[in-house]
Parts: sequence; C-alpha cells; structure tokens
Amino acid sequence: MGPDGRAGIDAALVRRLVAAQFPRWRDLPVEPVEADGHDNRTYRLGPDLAVRLPTADGYVPAVAKEDRWLPVLAPHLPLAVPEPVALGEPTAEFPRPWSVRRWIDGVPVTEDLDQEQFALDLAGFLTALWSLDASDGPGAGVATFHRGASVAAYDEATRSYLAELGLDDQGLWDDALASAWDSPAVWFHGDVAVGNLLQRDDRLAAVIDFGTSGVGDPACDLVIAWTFLEDRAREAFRSAVALDEATWARARGWAFWKALLGLVHDPASYVDRRTVARVLEDHLAIRR
Repeated sequence: MGPDGRAGIDAALVRRLVAAQFPRWRDLPVEPVEADGHDNRTYRLGPDLAVRLPTADGYVPAVAKEDRWLPVLAPHLPLAVPEPVALGEPTAEFPRPWSVRRWIDGVPVTEDLDQEQFALDLAGFLTALWSLDASDGPGAGVATFHRGASVAAYDEATRSYLAELGLDDQGLWDDALASAWDSPAVWFHGDVAVGNLLQRDDRLAAVIDFGTSGVGDPACDLVIAWTFLEDRAREAFRSAVALDEATWARARGWAFWKALLGLVHDPASYVDRRTVARVLEDHLAIRR
C-alpha cells in the first residue's frame, strides 16, 4: 500500500466523500494504491472501483475531459483505458471535482518485460488513438500543459536549464523547434510514461491517465522511445509508428526538455541522465 495523506488527501477523506455522495459504496474498503501519480491521488474502492482526486486546481479540467471523452475513445482502442463510473462533486472539505473509475488490474511496466513486444503493442495502441476522429476533440495548449502544441512553450526554460547544467545540446533544441505538425490534428495521449502503462502477464495491458490528452501534434507521445526503450525496441517502435523525421526531432525536444527539468531538480537522477544521453546520441546519429 502506498503512502497516504499527500496534498491534503487521505483515505479518511475519500471515505467521507464516497459516503456522502455515493452511499451505495459507503461500506467498501478504501486503500491508497501502490504506485500513485503526481497530478492525482488514486484510491482503490472495494475490489472493482478506484477513486481519483486531483491534487491541485491546475489538474481539475482533466476530470471533466476524461469523463467526457474516455467512453468515446475506449471502444476503438486495442488496450484497456480507464472507464468512468461516477463523477464526484466539489465540497467545502474538498473543493474540486473527482471521479470514480472501474479498477484495472495490472502493475506499471518494468524493464524486464519483452521490450520489443512492448514497443509493438504500444505502437499499435498509439496509431489506433491517432487514427480516431478528432474533429470535436479538445485542443492542445495550456490545459494540456502544451502537449500536442509546440515545444517552443518551454524554450526559455530549456535554455536556462542547459545553462544551469552546463550542457551542450549540439543543436538538438533548435532542430526540435524548426518544424511543426502540418497534417490534420490527431488525438494524442500526452503522457506516455511508465507510470501510466500497466502490464499483466508480461504484456502491455492498459494505458491510463488521459489528463493531458487532446487533439494536436502526436510528437509528445514518442518520448518513451528514450525514457524507457532500449536500442532494438526503440527501432521497432520507430518503424511501427511510421512518423517522419521532423516529428521525431520534435519528440526529442519533448524528451530533452523533461529530462533537463528532472536534472535541475535532481542532478543525480539516473533516468534523466540516461534520457539526455540517449536523445543526444540519436540526434547526433541523424546529423551525421
């Protein structure tokens, strides 16, 4: 069981909210999940449900967005995604909306699974997502923390991180800024990270947390190529998603910015240092 009480949210609060708004579930046990996220706190509610509560006001718009769009997307996707069951109302004690979802069995993916099979499974999910009708979907921008829009939103920050860390990006960042998605906007997930990908029986089984999803440029969905995948799996992923080199250049920018941000906060972060090295290596290989 994970730690309780972060962001002023604990199991006791969840029990009170559930009892007041959904009394049919008031006697079900409430427990924090083993692997919890940053933007939301998640609690298991009995054997079949989960309660998800945003940790700050900036994450509130995602609650209604997921409630509206996940049921639309789910039937067309090859892997499980969260299924909204009920929408909780803000209260004096917890002044933000919150949600009840169907519980999905699985654990966050680990590096000891078959990476090439994982890469193909993930590519199949993403290409299915990108192919869905996006005509009425939510646009990219501030509400998606600029995922799906231009990575230029983080230009000033990235250049300051490079200066602070004393790193030479070898022109990677300028290459990331040099193009834009010029095809019709597509659905994107926005946070394809290990904590949002669940495995079961050694295979990718579910994709969760669509809080930064929207309609725009899919480049942001490729960062896992460097944050998680090894060389052969990365090449399998690249081949399977079949996107052009300009999109991969923008994707390197997304991965680079996030890893630099991580290193500024924790210069000893192994994962972020590895990501920076992998992205720079790929960038230089393309430039040769």
